[in-house]
This record gives sequence, structure tokens and C-alpha cells, in this order.
Amino acid sequence: MAGRKRKQDMAKRFINQLVDGEALEDIFLLTDKQLRANRNAALYLLVELRDKTGAIQGRMWNVTEESTGHVKPGDYVRIRGKVQTYLGGLQMIITHITPLPVESVNVDDFVRSSGIDGEKLRRRLTEILEGLANADARALMAAFLADDALMAMFCKVPAGTKAHHAYRGGLLEHVVNMLEAALRIVDLYPAVDRDTLCCGIFLHDLGKTRELAEEAGAPYTDEGQLIGHITIAVEMLNEKLAAAEAILGRPVSRELILRLKHMIVSHHGQYEYGSPKLPMTPEAIALHHLDNLDAKIHEFNRDIMDDPNPQSNWTQFNPRLDRKLFKGLKSPT
Repeated sequence: MAGRKRKQDMAKRFINQLVDGEALEDIFLLTDKQLRANRNAALYLLVELRDKTGAIQGRMWNVTEESTGHVKPGDYVRIRGKVQTYLGGLQMIITHITPLPVESVNVDDFVRSSGIDGEKLRRRLTEILEGLANADARALMAAFLADDALMAMFCKVPAGTKAHHAYRGGLLEHVVNMLEAALRIVDLYPAVDRDTLCCGIFLHDLGKTRELAEEAGAPYTDEGQLIGHITIAVEMLNEKLAAAEAILGRPVSRELILRLKHMIVSHHGQYEYGSPKLPMTPEAIALHHLDNLDAKIHEFNRDIMDDPNPQSNWTQFNPRLDRKLFKGLKSPT
């Protein structure tokens, strides 16, 4: 409904439906908030607004800290403004922003999901981990799988907040994708131990079950902000050793524990990407590249699918990827 402000009693208009020049009033999830200064040192508000179809940046001019202090990341907000094209993409110029109680919104409008059957993914995860040949690895995974509260959270949280699999159930989907890829290629690399790699894949982002909150927008928990998912995952592995040893009736292999901890702390691959250690085993380097492969392909596909201009051969510029993506030829050349 371009050119006219929508009435509040109309159905929600989603971000992937917005067009240049459209004036609207609607509800969004505010996931990021920054106060910035323009060239004249005047403050403006920069926010990220989301719903289940995507995200859009919003700007509100001539603000003060006091006038914007009533909204914070994680809030549902009613926005009044106008959509406009900016640097090849869409943004919203905001004139009014008001926080709303969660009880007044339909939360389902703001929860992205993979669209893949979560129960099917969980069954496949269990099948792979219960089928490990190494007794120590199998007992360790059994200790995690038996923790119902942990596994319920594992199946709910995203794999991240923005970059990839940033939706409900995203972590589960990411891990199962990586496991399936590992099972297909491991026979090509005899130096890579299959069971150690599978355990490392399951563990590498497990700390995100405590780093990210469950609610829409997946804000970071206090523990997540202060410690981070890599350190949390090592703690979680230590916490499950007693349960695994009870299953085995003896201590878990010290070397397996060392290799798995190394995989957790090195899976980002490079120091500049937040990795405390560089990969130093065949399984660790395999984990890093499988993680990066699944994340990057997902991010590419998401940008192509979510691009708001269906007639263009290219997506909008993605600052994270430092490039546009080719969508294919839309018309004969």
C-alpha cells in the first residue's frame, strides 16, 4: 500500500513486502539500537527492525539520548515512518517509535524458522551420535543427549543473531548439515577420525544454548556477553564428563577430551575471527572448513532469496560479505 499510511486494524505488512515510497505504521522487533552523530554533530537513531521475513534499517533524525531512552534492543515497537531506497537497498525513515508490551503482539510474526521439520532433524542428530563406533565418544554424546533441558534448548536457539541460520532451530539445522557433509567426505580423508569429527561438530557451537536467549531476536545473555560460546562449550564438556564416565564405568579417554576441547577453541580458524587457537589436528581443520562452508552457503542463499528487488540480476551490497551476489539473468541479454 505505497503512498498511504496503513490503518492500524489492517493485517501486518511484512518487511519483504515493503516498497520504495511506502508510508506505514506497523509493529517490528527492534534488534539493534545505536545513537550516531552526523556531520553537524546532531544525533540520529539507527535501529535494526525485524520480523519473520527479514530485517530493515531505520533512521530517526534529530534525537537525543533522553528522547530515545524508552526503547531498547529486544523490544517490540510500533513504528511510524516512510520507506525509501538508500544505497541500492531499502531503509525506513522513522517519525515515531513506541515500545509495546509483548502481550499485545503476535509473537509468531517475528519468529523466523528454517521451515524444516525440527523433529526429523533431532532424530537424525540422535541417530548419528548414537551410532558412533568409539565407546568413549558414544558415551560422551549419550550424556548430552540424555539432558532433556539442554537438548530442548539446542533445538530452539539460532546458530547466530545475523550472519547465518539466524532463526529458531537454526543451530540444530546447522549442526545436522555439518554432520551430513562430514559423513559424505570422511572416507576421502583417512587421517580424519570420523567419530572425533562428529563429536566436535556437535560440541563446537553448543555454548550458544547459554550464550543466546530463547526469545525473538535472540539477544545475548549476560553469560554470553561476558564469557562467549567457545568458553561456555568447554565448560559444558567438563560438566558432562562424570555422566559419561558413569556410562563407561571408567574415565573417558584423556586424548579424546583434549582433541575435542581443541576443536571447540579452534573452530573459528583464525585469531582475527575470535579463535583462541589455530586448528592443529586433522579433525580441527576439517571442522573449521565444514563450519565455514555451511555458514557461507547459507548466508549466500539467504541473501539471494531475501533480496527485495526480484527484477535485478544482483543482490544489494552485503557489507559482511563485502560484495553483491549474482542471482542469475532475469531477462535475455
